[in-house]
Amino acid sequence: MYIGEAAQRSGTTIKSIRHYESIGLLPAVQRLGKYRVYDQQSVDLLIFIKCAQQLGFRLKELQAIFAGYQGQAMPWALAHLAIDAKKREISERMTVLSRQHDQLIEFEASLKQSRADCPLKSL
Repeated sequence: MYIGEAAQRSGTTIKSIRHYESIGLLPAVQRLGKYRVYDQQSVDLLIFIKCAQQLGFRLKELQAIFAGYQGQAMPWALAHLAIDAKKREISERMTVLSRQHDQLIEFEASLKQSRADCPLKSL
């Protein structure tokens, strides 16, 4: 299939596909004359990239997952490790944000009682 169909099937754009190729995220594909010809494996990878980005992965992180990938079997084991690491990162951020939220509630309450009494003085 040509790039337009690959974009349509994967839900990405032609521009994105070209960008992924230029940064080495998507391996070079076979050419038929001047046209790139994509297979289902390329479409699957594009779908994975799109999903991963929507879930907070940066392209640099995805490049690390697929470093050295040249169209052979997908490195799913590395993808699972990266997903686990991303989940831990998000959990840690949630903990920090939750703590910050609680501190804001305390701060707001202290402002209602006395503007001089700030519970964050110890920080």
